[in-house]
Amino acid sequence: MFKRLSKEEISWILYDWANSAYTMTVTSTIMGLYFLQSASNALTGSAGEVAVTANAYWGFGNSFATILLVILSPILGTLADYKGKKKLYFNCFLFTGIIFTVALAFIPSRMWLLLLIIYVITAVAYNGSLIFYDAFLVDISKDEDMDKISSMGYAFGYIGSTIPFILCMLFVVLAMYGIGPFSLIMAYRIAFVITAVWWLVFSIPMIKNVHQKYGIEPEKHYIKNGFLRLGRTLKEIKKHKAIFTFLLAYFFYIDGVDTIIKMATAYGSTIGIDSVTLLVILLVTQFVAFPFALIYGNAAKRFGTKRTLYFGIFTYCIICVVAFFMSSDKDKGTLTIMFWILAMLVGTAQGGIQALSRSYFGRIIPKDRANEFFGFYNIFGKFAAIVGPVLFGTISIATGKANYGVSSIIILFIVGAIVFYFVPDDRQPTERMR
Repeated sequence: MFKRLSKEEISWILYDWANSAYTMTVTSTIMGLYFLQSASNALTGSAGEVAVTANAYWGFGNSFATILLVILSPILGTLADYKGKKKLYFNCFLFTGIIFTVALAFIPSRMWLLLLIIYVITAVAYNGSLIFYDAFLVDISKDEDMDKISSMGYAFGYIGSTIPFILCMLFVVLAMYGIGPFSLIMAYRIAFVITAVWWLVFSIPMIKNVHQKYGIEPEKHYIKNGFLRLGRTLKEIKKHKAIFTFLLAYFFYIDGVDTIIKMATAYGSTIGIDSVTLLVILLVTQFVAFPFALIYGNAAKRFGTKRTLYFGIFTYCIICVVAFFMSSDKDKGTLTIMFWILAMLVGTAQGGIQALSRSYFGRIIPKDRANEFFGFYNIFGKFAAIVGPVLFGTISIATGKANYGVSSIIILFIVGAIVFYFVPDDRQPTERMR
């Protein structure tokens, strides 16, 4: 599978392998469980009220992290387009994320607000590194290979994330059953350290072998000129229908995708699924996601990226419908089965829809301004992610039912699908924006 890939392409793919440990262990599982336990122990009220409030704070924390990213993304993207700057900014966000992930292990468990603040910093750093990582796609891959390389990145990210996740889950399960000389809180902390070490070690090939090929020549007053260029690009984007329409559609449908990723374990815990079952389900989801990410890459080559992305959006609509019927009045066995179905559906679509969105966008933007445009790509994606968690939290609190909060996300997928109809068919030549 790697025989025909260059050293740069393999190194780029390995960063997905490295950073996905953070997504799987911190964002999707351990941090959600750890935060809910920490907040639940500190907040007052009935068990149901505390659970819903803790979930809402978790959603609000994720939204705040997204706001910071929205502010930083276009600015950093514009500055990093100067030759020699992309790797510098990438490394800064990479090491900040790793350091603060380790810091999560040293915060007292009852200090739930500080935990949330440190988590927000790790989330900003992690997602910030992805701005530059995504932009490196144009430096290491030809246009015709982008779907394949992008899909392989997500596919191997899923498999790579399972190794540290299994190790972390082993500590968690042993602690839950009282086996070993450590508590559940300590198991969560060990998981944060394992994640940071994995992230660091497998980022080394990216740091050593991937370099910026396209960029703008350095100039005096590059910070001032970078802001001026940012303003010009804002005006230019509106004139280029393909880019603007795609970003608008992406704004809506990726919001739903990110919200479901971030709220998965918290939602499962709220409807009564125990932590061990949640961790097992999410682990199996990773193995399901691996082949399906590759399948999406091959399907895009055969049927076109636009059609394949439509299939992914439709799958997420089905997920929201399933979530609607997962009311707390159902017995635990039924809810567990339904959560399994929901998780497997997520596994079939999650990697594919993200990978093909990245490669489609990479083909229609100017290569020498990739950071700048991927900064906007992240604005439309991450700013949208403010809406989803807030929508989830607001509907959950207003109705007292978390399943209503999740199912309301279908609105975002429907609107995204409608706008996406006007995006050009990728099988027809699309001129890059100059």
